[in-house]
Amino acid sequence: MKHDADSVNHGSRRSDSTLFDLSRSIDLHIASTNQTAERAIAGGKAGLIGMDQEVTWSGRHFGFRITHTSRITAFEFPSYFQAMMVRGAFRRFCHHHYFQSTQPGILMKDMIEFEAPMGLLGKAAERLLLEGHVRRLLERRNRRIQLTAEGNGWANYLV
Repeated sequence: MKHDADSVNHGSRRSDSTLFDLSRSIDLHIASTNQTAERAIAGGKAGLIGMDQEVTWSGRHFGFRITHTSRITAFEFPSYFQAMMVRGAFRRFCHHHYFQSTQPGILMKDMIEFEAPMGLLGKAAERLLLEGHVRRLLERRNRRIQLTAEGNGWANYLV
């Protein structure tokens, strides 16, 4: 099942490479997910994640502490990278990050492909709970990336 979440940064003063790097910042991800208390507990715990690197996230979703390990499996600076789940609660989870220069700014597009476990029960959970939950998480994260890019603190996340 594919799920898209678009976020357009009209009139950005920042380049596509800056938005690309902010999107792969572990520190900014943590700052953007305070509602789920996300933490990086293994692999890359801070800084910018890159090709073949892994990070294990721990966060609270639907009242449960969930862990999810992703690996960067594709990396085309500054236009695309892919994070693929290698361990976690989903049967399959792949997050595609696209960046394109447009007029008047940068288009950031996220495409998530995921599949819940447990057959038909999992498919029902996807439609009733997970699609909206994942979309809201992405929208909040992308808003935070955009606000950070347009503000003065963006360079703190690119160390």
